[in-house]
Amino acid sequence: MKKILISTDIEGVAGVFHPEQTRAGNPEYERARRLMTDEANAAIAGAFEAGATEVLVNDSHGGFRNLLPDLLDARAQAVLGKPRYLSMVAGVEEAGVTAVCMIGYHGRAQGPGVLAHTINSFAFARVFFNEQELGEMGIYGALAGEYGVPVAMASGDDVFIAEHRALFPDTVFVQTKRAHGFSTGVSLSPSAACAAIREGVKSALAQPKAKPFVISGPVTVRLQTQSTALADLFCQWPTLRRLGGDELAFEAPTVEAAVRMLNSLSAMSSMLR
Repeated sequence: MKKILISTDIEGVAGVFHPEQTRAGNPEYERARRLMTDEANAAIAGAFEAGATEVLVNDSHGGFRNLLPDLLDARAQAVLGKPRYLSMVAGVEEAGVTAVCMIGYHGRAQGPGVLAHTINSFAFARVFFNEQELGEMGIYGALAGEYGVPVAMASGDDVFIAEHRALFPDTVFVQTKRAHGFSTGVSLSPSAACAAIREGVKSALAQPKAKPFVISGPVTVRLQTQSTALADLFCQWPTLRRLGGDELAFEAPTVEAAVRMLNSLSAMSSMLR
């Protein structure tokens, strides 16, 4: 049995450039979530064409309930809603998962990519694991790696790919757009992006080369926040230590523990919105 996990974000989807497209409550978002669902379906099709017998699709954006279940390929099962311990790679813990594909991903915070951020654009400016700066692909790729599962394929803009190629040298990357700034760039058409994603997933899984990306614990996490007020708030947690006005650090025995702490801090940040 070949079980595949597809993790889907929205900022790296073709045609998505503005924050309004990522936030519920407006027509721009409703259209973008359809584009996100279409790219997820392209990845599902590629996985089955490569011989997958089971596909899980993890909705990994915002509140984790963006994919349109009635339009999702009926052969797949959807992982929806939050909170969940493994967040953007929930499902990787299931027996038999052999690879992760990351669709619609984006560059890390403070970088020049389209809609670039790391986990929470309000809260986190930069995230380091053992002094290695990581974006979401690095963080969640390492979490998948802790379960022995590689990232076989990923899609997003050119900045996202440039930031992650060295960490994931054998991953198949599909470029959906070129970034000219935070909210501007040049995109493939949705249909062309879906065709490229389908082929990318198929080729990545048909001849797998990727190996798990592993960060061995214990992990020292250094976090730069978006404001000193956020650092004040986060350091109410007794095991966090203040490094400076907007910087703090904590120790975690594993990547999973580090991710769970980061997501807890992300949730805490809502107090200051």
